[in-house]
Amino acid sequence: MTAVFRLVGVVGAGAMGNGIAQLAAQAGSQVLLHDIRPGAADAGVAAITAQWNKLVAKERMGSAEAAACHSRLAAVASLASLQECDLVVEAIVERLDAKQALFAELESTLNSRAVLATNTSSLSVTAIAARLARPENVAGFHFFNPPPLMKLVEVVAGLKTDAAVCNRLADFTREMGHTAVMAKDTPGFIVNHAGRGYGTEALRIAGEGIADFATIDRVLREQVGFKLGPFELMDLTGLDVSQPVMEAIYHQYFEESRYRPSVIAAQRLAGGVLGRKSGKGFYDYPGGKQQCAAEPPPPAVNEIPPVWVSPRAARRSELLELLKSLHANMETGTSPSPQALVLVAPLGFDITTVAVVERLDPARTVGIDLMIDDAATRRRVLATNPATRLDMRDAAHALFARDGKPVSVIRDSGGFTTQRVVATIVNIASDICQQGISSPRDLEKAVTLGLGYPMGPLAMGDRYGPTNVLEVLFNMQTVYGDPRYRPSPWLRRRGAIGLSLTHEEN
Repeated sequence: MTAVFRLVGVVGAGAMGNGIAQLAAQAGSQVLLHDIRPGAADAGVAAITAQWNKLVAKERMGSAEAAACHSRLAAVASLASLQECDLVVEAIVERLDAKQALFAELESTLNSRAVLATNTSSLSVTAIAARLARPENVAGFHFFNPPPLMKLVEVVAGLKTDAAVCNRLADFTREMGHTAVMAKDTPGFIVNHAGRGYGTEALRIAGEGIADFATIDRVLREQVGFKLGPFELMDLTGLDVSQPVMEAIYHQYFEESRYRPSVIAAQRLAGGVLGRKSGKGFYDYPGGKQQCAAEPPPPAVNEIPPVWVSPRAARRSELLELLKSLHANMETGTSPSPQALVLVAPLGFDITTVAVVERLDPARTVGIDLMIDDAATRRRVLATNPATRLDMRDAAHALFARDGKPVSVIRDSGGFTTQRVVATIVNIASDICQQGISSPRDLEKAVTLGLGYPMGPLAMGDRYGPTNVLEVLFNMQTVYGDPRYRPSPWLRRRGAIGLSLTHEEN
């Protein structure tokens, strides 16, 4: 086996460094593992060997292959031992001064053609290389934790990085059996940048009192198909990891409002309420198991009033068919009777505004989220306004739960939970394309592999309608008067033709 890089040094024998060393050895490179902590590199080699033994025991690797990999891995006690390496990957503490000092020492030790790669997730590759004589040899090589299982690597070009260096790292990534995506050196690169739309917007929704953490998680899992809700995900990652990332990207983008962190997460981090690792987060974890209160059953309603649907409702024909299947007593007049439950289905607008603009009785008006086709979801979401009567709220809930599909009822806001989160995800992804941080194709790969979304953000925009996403954003910008919902120019241009990949990205 001939690897792109014959001799690879890895500096830092923590979880990330060990994982990178394991992959490099499996790809056919000779690997030297170094750590400044006495005994850490030897412990790292032992841990990697144990992983190979486990793979052999599970019959996922042959014993001869494991032995060959082990023969290509060694611990070394000094940086001088790496002098013959043609690639050195650092996976040390996430501090700019530490990485700059390490690379300065390595540059004076290695030959002039050696590649220096940083596994940084949040620091500027350009800044790390700025004090070197040969910054063209430095690139970002960002693996995800744990590297052997997370099949994505971001290859990041600094301002002066030679393109050939990035191409070699991408080829090496593929030899490891992983997927390489190319990124420009910008805050968060691709994955951590694109991920701002999920948790950050969910925190805003919770902060506005629209719904509680469990309801937001249920809605996004069962309407959109996310594996974990945003608060479940933050509990799994830990706020000691996710909150600093939110703050770093916000400040590195000079306080761009769409990345603004939430005081909810900041307070919890300050109080040590970190998630699973602390036993308490957005959920409690007695014995390490998530505890969540059971969802209450639909209300019992003796008689459901007749139903009138706004002529401006999104997916109105589908809504009428749904109501017919639920055996609703429908009104077909140009205006609702005084007894009718009034249904609206806005995109981006709050229920109060819709009731006022359409001259409907707010006390009898309830909204339903139909941005996504009801047949494609496992949950329905209704929204009340501050004037909605309790009997009308309960009637709507009971009606839409008749066929057994779960129903969540949230409070009034500009845009339902799903609309807000999906629109924000698509908008941030579109801005990544606008800035040329990555190609749309690599963006889709990065998000699905790195974040585990059910689809890429551009595919998400196409599935639920770019014009629908734009309408949500424009209307939310009107409701909130906040530039964080300003549509990306790239999204505005593509809104009429779709976000799918075209010849422009070839």
